This record gives sequence, structure tokens and C-alpha cells, in this order.
Amino acid sequence: MVPEQPDGSDLHPIPTSAAPGSTALCQARTFAAPGLRAAIALQMVRSVLRLAFTGLSAIFVGEMITGDANLPLLGAALATLILVSTIGLLTDRAVANTELKVANGLLGTARSALAAAQSRDIQAMPLGTLIAGLQRYPQAVASLAVGHRLASVMLGLGPLVAAAAIMAVSWQAALVLVVLTPVMIVFFILIGRAIRIGAEAQEKAFGRLAAQFADRIRALPTILGNHALPRESRKLATRMDAYTSGTMSVLRVAFLNAGIIDLFASLSIAILAVFLGLGHLKLMSVPGFAGLQLWQSLFILMIAPEYFAPFRRYAEQYHAKSEGFAAATALDTLVLAARPQFADFEAAILTRELLGEASLLPRTGLVAITGASGSGKSTLLRHVAGLRSALPDQTERDQPGIAWCSTEIYVPEGTLGDAIGWEAGPCSRTRLFLAAGSVGLLDDALLPGGIDASIKAGGENLSGGQRVRIGLARALLSGRDIFADEPTAKLDPANAAMVRRALADAAQTRLVLVATHDRALAMLAGNTIDVGWHNRQAQEKVA
Repeated sequence: MVPEQPDGSDLHPIPTSAAPGSTALCQARTFAAPGLRAAIALQMVRSVLRLAFTGLSAIFVGEMITGDANLPLLGAALATLILVSTIGLLTDRAVANTELKVANGLLGTARSALAAAQSRDIQAMPLGTLIAGLQRYPQAVASLAVGHRLASVMLGLGPLVAAAAIMAVSWQAALVLVVLTPVMIVFFILIGRAIRIGAEAQEKAFGRLAAQFADRIRALPTILGNHALPRESRKLATRMDAYTSGTMSVLRVAFLNAGIIDLFASLSIAILAVFLGLGHLKLMSVPGFAGLQLWQSLFILMIAPEYFAPFRRYAEQYHAKSEGFAAATALDTLVLAARPQFADFEAAILTRELLGEASLLPRTGLVAITGASGSGKSTLLRHVAGLRSALPDQTERDQPGIAWCSTEIYVPEGTLGDAIGWEAGPCSRTRLFLAAGSVGLLDDALLPGGIDASIKAGGENLSGGQRVRIGLARALLSGRDIFADEPTAKLDPANAAMVRRALADAAQTRLVLVATHDRALAMLAGNTIDVGWHNRQAQEKVA
């Protein structure tokens, strides 16, 4: 029986942190440099012109209220407004074009990396995450390298220019705005951390959703054949809910951040308005607020929002920072820097070494494939399972075939006995009873009924541990060599101990090959294959 491929959603998990020095981000900054400099220059000109327009408008309104309308001043203000709009349009186009250039550059680099990569590297990638990521990640990194960078620069320059303009009229009023700035920075730090955590969770959920969806499309005939469509639909719905929840979490925090900025801006302007109003009414004499002309008070109140505008724009871009860092690291992992630790090609080479003329696999005994997560244990086990019968010098041993044991085994609808005896031919109830008892299925409180326990189509009512034990009981009944992928991973200590004993007993008369993280099981093995060591040896040969 050919095993199904594992769900690719966990083969290459999206990292939960991003390094500012990632390959994708460094390349994005290089692509963005020329256009970003032009955008910063245009944005600075735009900010100065906005301040000039605000000042001219304040002077005109102030003089008009006092009965001295200055029409040339109005014409200058309107001309400045036209310039502001024109420069704003040019700035927005420059930012959009630069982001597009960066995204296309990253996509081109990714395509070049994929074209230069060997097929083993591409096959080892989760294709769903890869395809969806290439559509999403370059744009997210471009937004970080251009939009967020521009907002960061203006956050440093914009408030200074606005404060300097206000200081020319009243340094006390400028001081009021500056004093409130550290409080906003503290909120930026606190809320920014929440946004970063939410963005990382969002990207991780997105990668898993894309990988699982692509895997289920590939395995759709098998899913339909096992009557597992409702169960797989629920799994996809769960992934979709997780992604939606992550997205909404990021948006909620981003809106909260913008709301806090607006709150501080409103409070600051209200404080200024109160002090200026009391000064004009001669009810309070505070230096910097009393004795001002009307146009000066209007100038301060109209410039104050410009002081907070860069903070608001930065808050709007803050979520782009977290998403961009997460996307940059994900892009590095998928294409630009990462390479699978143990690809199919290396697994094939090691398989030939194991099953060649000087076979490393005994005729009987327990052999454990060990290594770190993602090192290729399951890949090697599946290669050995697929190639054994194709080797001419192994024909006599492999003629009966093998018994595969994993969570992906087929489970027919019926009873527990039917599931264990599937494809076993005529089998007595006593043999079924002994096979089930040896792996703890008869004492499972969650599967009442013993050998007659009801099994739904596709094993829908089974846990992962129960499916593994059904596969193992089936393998014990078959008399064939046993190939088991993580046979104790989903079991409690008592059942895991029973499975270890059953595998050790079976190894007395046949070959039992397991891929496992279980140290206790590996210690029972007569031979151990460390794929990490073989991987390092293969990489040294390539180097």
C-alpha cells in the first residue's frame, strides 16, 4: 500500500520572528533606495508647503475677521494649495511605483532562485505556501521597505518642522505639544508589540491554510474514496477561522493605535484652544498664550494637527512593519535562503545505500530512523517503503510486500475488527482479538465495544493515536515487514509502552523499521540511522 504524503502545512512552518537583516529585506531596501530618496524629498517639500498654506490661511482669516481682507494673501494661499496637491500626487505616485519596483524585483529574485534550484529543493517545499506566498510576501516586504520607511523618516522630521513653525509664534505652545510626545511613544511601543505578535500569528495561519488547501486538492481522490470530505472540510474551515481571527486581531489593534493618536491630538489641540481663548478674553495671563494676535492663535491651532499628522501616518503603517518582517522571513525560508535539511534526492541516495548489495537493513530486528524535526526521517522511511520491491537483489525478501503504519492509513467503515482485518483475507476472531489487545485497543475507553466497536467511514470518529494503533495491529496480523512512521507520537505513556513492546516482539521474526522521536523506542532498536549525520555528510560532499 502506498502511503499518502503528509500534510505540507507543518513541513516548513512560518517563523515566529523576523530578523531585520534578512536576505529579502536587504534586497528590498536596495531596490527601493533610488525611488525612496525621491519620495522622501517630495514628501518634505509637501510638508513645508502644507505648513506654508496653513500659515497663509491663518493670517488671511485673522486679518479678514479684524476687517482687513488681504486678497493677494488669499491668492498666495490658493496657489500654495495647488502646489501641495500636485506635490502630493507626485509623492503618492513615486511611492506606488517604488513599491511596485521592489515587489517585482523580489519576485524576479525568487523566480531566479527557483529556476536555479534543483528539483529536490522545490519538491521539498510546501507548494501551497510557496504559490500563495509569492503572491503575497513581495508586496508586504515592499510596503515595509517603502511605505513604512517613508513614514518613519517623516515621523522624525515632520513634527520637528511643525514645532519649529509654532515656536516662531509661541515657544510655550510648541512645548505643550512636545511634552505629550513621550506618552504617545510609550503607547507605540506597547501597541506595536501586540501588532507584531498578531501579524506573526496571521502569517503562520496563512501559510498553514495555503499548504493544507493545496495538499487537500492534490489528495482529493483519496479523500473522496475514504469518505473523508466532511472531516477535511471541517479542518479547512478551522484553518480559515484561525486566519480570519489573526487578521481581525491585527486590524483591531491597528485601529486602537490610530484611535489613541487621535485622542492625544484632540486633547492637545483642546488644551491649546482653551489657553489661547482665555488669553484672548483676558481671563488668564500665561506667557506665550496671552497678548497674541488673532492670526497667531489661529496659526498655532491650524499647525498643531500637522504636528500629529506624521504620528497618525506612522500608526497607519505600523502594521505594515510587522507584516513586512514576517513576510521577509517567510520569503527567505521558502525561496531566497532556506534549503531543506534532508531533501528527496539525499533520501533516495541513502535508500540505495541501505538496500544495495551490502544492505544495512537486517532481515529481522528493530531499526530506528532518528533525527531532529524536519530532518527527513519520514521522507527516508517513505522512500525505503517505495523502493524496496523495485530492487532485483531484494526480490525474495520483498515479494510479500510491507505493512505501512501511520496516521494516513485507510480505515473502512464497519467494526474495529473489520478495520484491523482489512485486506488480510480470512481471519479468525481470535487473531483479531489478540492483535487489537497487543496495542491496547480493547481497553480504550474512547472506543467502547472491543473488537465490535463501531468505526465510521474513513475513521472519522478515530483519534490519530487510534488510527496508528489500528495500522500497527493490521501490520502485526499481516506477518509482513513493518514500516511505521512515528508509531508512539500521539499516544499516552501506557499505550506508547504497549506499542513499543509489540514492535519489539514483532522484530524477533521480521524487520521493523520506524521513524521516531521516541528515545525509549530508539533504545530498543538494534540499529539506528541518524539522518542528521547523513545529511551533514551529504552537504559536505556537495560543498
